[in-house]
Amino acid sequence: MAEPDALGRHAHDYLVIGGGTAGALLATRLAEGGLDVALVEWGPDDEHEPRARELRRWDEMLEGEYDLDYRSKPNLRGNSDIRLARLRILGGCSTANTMITWRPLREDLEEWVRLGAVGWDPGTVLPYYERLRTPIHPVAREDRNPFVADVITSAATALDLPVRERWNDGRLEESANGVGFFEVGYTPETNLRSSTSIHYLHPARAAGTGPEVLTGLRAVGLLLAGETPRAVGVRVQDEHGLEFEIDARAEVILCCGAIDTPRLLQLSGIGPRAVLEAAGVPVRIELPGVGENLQDHVEGLVLWEAKQTPPPVRASGWDAGAMVSLGPENRPDVMMHFPVEPWAVQAERYLEEQGAPALPERLLAIAPNVARPRSRGRTWIESSDPHAAPAIDYRSFTDEEGYDERTLLEGVRLARRIAQEEPMRSWVGEEVFPGATVVADEELSAMERAIHQTVYHVSGTCRIGRSDDPGAVVDSELRVHGVAGLRVVDASVLPTLTAVNPVGTVMVVAERAADLVLAEASVLEGI
Repeated sequence: MAEPDALGRHAHDYLVIGGGTAGALLATRLAEGGLDVALVEWGPDDEHEPRARELRRWDEMLEGEYDLDYRSKPNLRGNSDIRLARLRILGGCSTANTMITWRPLREDLEEWVRLGAVGWDPGTVLPYYERLRTPIHPVAREDRNPFVADVITSAATALDLPVRERWNDGRLEESANGVGFFEVGYTPETNLRSSTSIHYLHPARAAGTGPEVLTGLRAVGLLLAGETPRAVGVRVQDEHGLEFEIDARAEVILCCGAIDTPRLLQLSGIGPRAVLEAAGVPVRIELPGVGENLQDHVEGLVLWEAKQTPPPVRASGWDAGAMVSLGPENRPDVMMHFPVEPWAVQAERYLEEQGAPALPERLLAIAPNVARPRSRGRTWIESSDPHAAPAIDYRSFTDEEGYDERTLLEGVRLARRIAQEEPMRSWVGEEVFPGATVVADEELSAMERAIHQTVYHVSGTCRIGRSDDPGAVVDSELRVHGVAGLRVVDASVLPTLTAVNPVGTVMVVAERAADLVLAEASVLEGI
């Protein structure tokens, strides 16, 4: 980084705050478009971190030195022990997720438009998927676990689902149902994950066409100037606690994710008045939607004792699943994952609390989730101290119609049907969670809600919408309402969570945002 001037300040035309999935892509595209860009990342570089490069090592990135490991508030109708992984490293969550990558679903985008996201229609947005530099492939034959392959066969029979080799070929628009190995962001020959840092930032940096990358700097507040404020920079702290400012001559673009973007806005005095006043932060712009509309895929679990242990063959270990539509609408209601090795920590905790027998050592699982949740949570600051953890309240299963609860129960029953069919039936023994005798809605719901897990798809907390929509935070060009020179580009802008794993959609949002920023910069240069 260049030395600061006599006042200890640094300056760039554009500051991209957060080097995660969206930020690494966006900053690279803007720099390649000829703009003066700095990418400011709280964590370290990922280029020489092997755990961030190999897809099958994804779980080694969680709950360690790179994971902010946020905790949720008590969940009145759901699990109160949720740990939300947020990655503090270049590439962000695309260095730690399982890279199940989907082309945005047409129906999801149409819903966004109905909610006020003008210009985010399928005809405009879908071509950006074809522009992605991140390799996306069906799980390679040599990475296909035989147990998982048998679950696919059983699911196709039990649920009358078509087996799909390709999920991103547009056929989901004809039928939202299917089962199979997923399309995954990785290079099969090397297991190299398709993070945006690896496939955008690193090559551009090597070619000398990338942004200036400033790692180890935590953004703690936006610099706002004027009575009708304009974002003119950011206040950062380095790893030693030294604080200084970086100026933005044109724009500040927040790419900190669906928790830390609203957190930074609120710390800067932009957000719901009651939240800011309770935290002791002076109100600069009252924007009620900042931190509201939080959504995630609530995921349940069915566990069986394993008659035989699957071999360790995998791309990530979460390489296949099913998509099921429960009603006449051609949209997914239930998404299922078929893991090679189950993640049963929450079930273990629940059984211990109940004084029930421990789970057997060898387990097999199906994990169904609610593809289009209707419950809405929120995130907010409780202090003006930027080092204080944000509050996160999922409010799981609180939608008035009870859709989320009914859908999760149906997903559990579908999973049980799959396990009754060969060849999966030959792999599994007794159902050990919730347990074969747990069939009544009330008991089944209580157990599944108590152990449900986030799928780390938190979204929607700075959603796109019209200026007269009190819950909207950004306009259709991702500019923050009421603040000049400030945009948001990450999962927080999604009006509704995608019915599928959202990493591909977040990349598409960043690609489109790059065009929006470059087009505006071109107009200003012409003036």
